[in-house]
Amino acid sequence: MSSLDQDQRLHPSCRDKTTVSSDPSDACELAKQPLQGLKLASHEVLENAQQKGRLKCTKCGGSRMFFCYTCCSLVGVTLQDIPLIKLPVKIDIIKHPNETDGKSTAIHAKILAPNDVTIYTYPCIPDYEKDKVVLVFPGPGAVSVKDMMQCLYDSQSHDYSHGHSIKRLKREEGQGATHTDKNPESGTQDQKRGSESRVYPLQRVVFIDSTWNQTNKISTDERLQDFVRVELKTRKTCFWRRQKGKPDTYLATIEAIYYFLKDYHEIFLAEEYKGEYDNLLFFYSYLHSVINTAKASAGKC
Repeated sequence: MSSLDQDQRLHPSCRDKTTVSSDPSDACELAKQPLQGLKLASHEVLENAQQKGRLKCTKCGGSRMFFCYTCCSLVGVTLQDIPLIKLPVKIDIIKHPNETDGKSTAIHAKILAPNDVTIYTYPCIPDYEKDKVVLVFPGPGAVSVKDMMQCLYDSQSHDYSHGHSIKRLKREEGQGATHTDKNPESGTQDQKRGSESRVYPLQRVVFIDSTWNQTNKISTDERLQDFVRVELKTRKTCFWRRQKGKPDTYLATIEAIYYFLKDYHEIFLAEEYKGEYDNLLFFYSYLHSVINTAKASAGKC
């Protein structure tokens, strides 16, 4: 269990509000540091950049702090100042065109894992091989990360069997009903390719970046309907912009990416999690601390 999981049990700010301490001062104090214990790079560079204040992005001229969410570039800090993360699987983020860039956490993933994260603006959706991609999005039919791989295996097995049967039928039609395929190498190669695909069936993970009230347009797009859907049902958000009327299991984009990768690491890479992806929360954890400290000081915690 990571320290973030432990902190979610220890800190009321990351739980449902019905469990929060009745003492406002206690709740405010705990809300300041709900993400403590993660294996993060030093925040000193962000503290120094914050003291300098907002700077102009050299590309678009916008006034920014830490990074430009429009240009996906750093502002006031350099690549040498921040952690860069290698992910075990490619991440695609489909962003709603009306999503406010400055309020989205998707940019955190792109900056911190630039070689493994791609952001698309809807209606732009790449052509995917549905049996090698999953969509992380809650709702009917969504499965847990633990059950995800079996669903992919089942999908691939069905597609392989169906496709192999069609190819064989076409060969028999061309050769005559009394002829059969006597080339053993053909079947062996097909089986080999099928075996290889079962070892690493997941190639890409898709996330939707949008307010929860705007997600319907993207989630119901016909191009995403045949994907295995994954829901992170046991995780709770610590996002400071939690939307009213939505359950606390509805996560910010960067939270969803982090939790998915952590589960993937433990379940499918079968390795003890040692904070390999904690730095995906490098910006998020710092901003969370700053914002909640300000709220506590203002008595708005």
